[in-house]
Amino acid sequence: MSKRRIFAFAGVAIVAALGFAAYRLAGTIISGKVEQWVSQIGLTPNQVAANGPLPGEVSLYAKEWACSQALETPGYFRSLNGAEISDAQRSGVFPCASFMGSRTGPNRVLAWRSMDDYPGISYVNNRRPGELYIVGGEYPTPADPNMAGPFVSKANATTGREIWRTYLDNLNASGRWIANANLNILENGRIAFAWSNQIVLLDPDTGEILRHNTLPAGDAPIADVNFKHLTVAPDGTLILKDQTRPIGCTRQGTVAIILCEGKQPNSHLVAVNPETLEIIHHIPLPEPSAVPHAITMFQGRIAIYLGFNESARRAFWDPATRQLSLDPGWVVRPMRPGQTTATAPSLIGEWVGFQLNGTGSTTVPSSVVVAHQQDASRTNIIFPFGERLAPGAWSFAPPKAGADPENNMIYSADAGLGKTAGIRIDPQTGQLSTAFVIDNATTSFQPVFGPRDQRVLVLTNMRNNVSAEPRRIALFTGSYREQLTWRDAATGRLIAESDFFEPLTINSLTPPGFGGRVYFPTAIGGGFYVLQVMPAGGQ
Repeated sequence: MSKRRIFAFAGVAIVAALGFAAYRLAGTIISGKVEQWVSQIGLTPNQVAANGPLPGEVSLYAKEWACSQALETPGYFRSLNGAEISDAQRSGVFPCASFMGSRTGPNRVLAWRSMDDYPGISYVNNRRPGELYIVGGEYPTPADPNMAGPFVSKANATTGREIWRTYLDNLNASGRWIANANLNILENGRIAFAWSNQIVLLDPDTGEILRHNTLPAGDAPIADVNFKHLTVAPDGTLILKDQTRPIGCTRQGTVAIILCEGKQPNSHLVAVNPETLEIIHHIPLPEPSAVPHAITMFQGRIAIYLGFNESARRAFWDPATRQLSLDPGWVVRPMRPGQTTATAPSLIGEWVGFQLNGTGSTTVPSSVVVAHQQDASRTNIIFPFGERLAPGAWSFAPPKAGADPENNMIYSADAGLGKTAGIRIDPQTGQLSTAFVIDNATTSFQPVFGPRDQRVLVLTNMRNNVSAEPRRIALFTGSYREQLTWRDAATGRLIAESDFFEPLTINSLTPPGFGGRVYFPTAIGGGFYVLQVMPAGGQ
């Protein structure tokens, strides 16, 4: 064979080899791209942009932790979010939480879903950086109306990977009414948790049940009570109150209070030892109270403010005598005919605020009323969305009014009307004036993040899947999507907004995480989202 032919064959072989190599390389690249595309099917742009778990800005962890240790949170573990809502006063102010976006320029939002699922998730708390505690199994969904739970879980704060899960009940076995239950971390780091008429103390590292007791419910049938409302007094005593569903109701979840008809039994107030869970003292209350209470100091006494179906009242806890008592001289009757439940109280200096229409109204819009702690007859009221409802309209304002006492601001959210308002309060007179009203539908609380002069208002925002569908139908069937927004807390101006995700668990929270993150629990979607805001041009 001639040299020319040998070189020709060699050339063909080299070309063939190169071609095969190129084919294999291209195949690998294409295969990788296909796998990436497949993995991103169903993801929102925020999730695609994150492309993985979000640890937040880790350089902020130590600063946020140190800031948290300087806060006064008697009875609670000092953390970024150690209580169901920030502290015993349930203020919703998180001064140590960071906002990583720009307040003046465009922002981008990153999001990632937890690696593990937490069915019926409602509340998320953190203890130390990296630790996340979750309550689930107590929010019925269309796909799982008789859920197993409640349970408490510990998870990795970045990935959402579960570390342990402790199931505390199963309504299919116990027959109990299972509804939302708060998550609070005590000063010593342990978790006190109550549901139905039960209470336990959990080891935060292992999930082991350390103590258990049964709570007294007064005259209410045990089948119709839920001791959701657990708050810690400044002396460390656990103060609990039950919500009740109408007698004969068989619905599960907190929505049973709204959707069932019939007589609601009166609630009961209980003081419990945080170490042993011994029942110290308990008293009957004069009305049903479907909402949490708030605790503060008033003239050297531990005062407990409570919202009821038809009034607002005050009780006292005396550690010396170990007695609970109602204050007969502090009673407010804020409802106009047609309005419903006063939601959980908000404390603003010398004033106590209550959001009305906690269980909804088709005749009168929601309002906010404030009463002076010294004199309950000194009240002021505001209707931030007008004093009349349009024909066919529905007012529904289940979350407590948000409050920023340092800036004399109150926030009011009416999911039925699809609006949220910022309200200014004069700290001396209690006079209320509207600072802003925005089109924003949410059933969640209205927390504010950051230091006093840089507050960011964090709101969810609902959007119906079918725009013409009445809000009430969409809400109770889960036929809507929901996003998270960050706004200037003084003006309501939009700073950043996420994609629309599966609905937030109704009346749940979007608490801060270390490193500028926010958690967004979705009972219908399963698990939770971790979100982070960054300047649009940032790296």
